[in-house]
Parts: sequence; structure tokens; C-alpha cells
Amino acid sequence: MNTGSNRENHESANSASPESADSTPTEEERHVSKAPAFIQARRSLHLSWQVGVFVVGLAVIAAGIAMLVLPGPGWVAIFAGLFIWATEFAWAQVVLRWTKRKVTEAAQKALDPRVRRRNIILTSVGLVIAGALIGFYLWKYGLMLPWNIKK
Repeated sequence: MNTGSNRENHESANSASPESADSTPTEEERHVSKAPAFIQARRSLHLSWQVGVFVVGLAVIAAGIAMLVLPGPGWVAIFAGLFIWATEFAWAQVVLRWTKRKVTEAAQKALDPRVRRRNIILTSVGLVIAGALIGFYLWKYGLMLPWNIKK
């Protein structure tokens, strides 16, 4: 079964020549297209495949951006679209790696006890202020909706 990965071919080629084992692979050698072999063999088919992958990834990312303001998992869709692009484009792999690293750093930072304590304090202060404003409104106007208040 062809998974589109040519790692075995690259590893055997690198192990055959000792001088190439020490050199770092170029960007083209590191990024291997996930397209099936028969598509990779024909340039026009491969270009069509890349256009299709780009359009599908763009549609998923556009849906994710829409879901940031509409109901739905917006960030998940954006990352899924980026992952779709990363199957075919080296620049998308670089962006995806950078994004994963930044998300991991943010998660580690959020677990820091000092940052967590600060976030809890700020959330508590915000809730107290919101509660005071709601209490003042209820004291002044009761359960009347704002657009029904007569001046």
C-alpha cells in the first residue's frame, strides 16, 4: 500500500553514500508530497492535485474563520485546514510547526502557578464588578428590560 511517504527511499539512498549521511537534507528532500505515486509521476496531475489541496484547505480555513464568530469549532477548523495544506506545501509545514510550538509554550505558561493565580484573581475581580453592575441595575430598575425603561 502506497502511503505517499518516500522515507524508505531517502534513508536507503542516504545510507548508500557515507558523505550524504552527514549533510543536512534540503527543503525538497525534507518535504515529501502525500500525493499517490501515479499523480506524482505526471506533472500536470500533480499540479492539479496541489491546486485541489490548496482549495480544500482554503475552504476549511474560511469555514473556521466564519466559525470564530458563528457557532462551531473555529480554531479546530483553522488548524485542520493548515494541516491539509501541510500535506502538500513545505511552507505550511513550517507554519504548522511554529503554531504547535507556540500553542505548547502558551499551555506551559498557563499552567505556571503565578500566571494561574493572576488569572483567577482577574476573573474574580471581573465577576465582582459584573455582579455589582447587575445588582445596581436590578436595584434601580427591577426586572425591566433596558429598552422598556421610560426616561
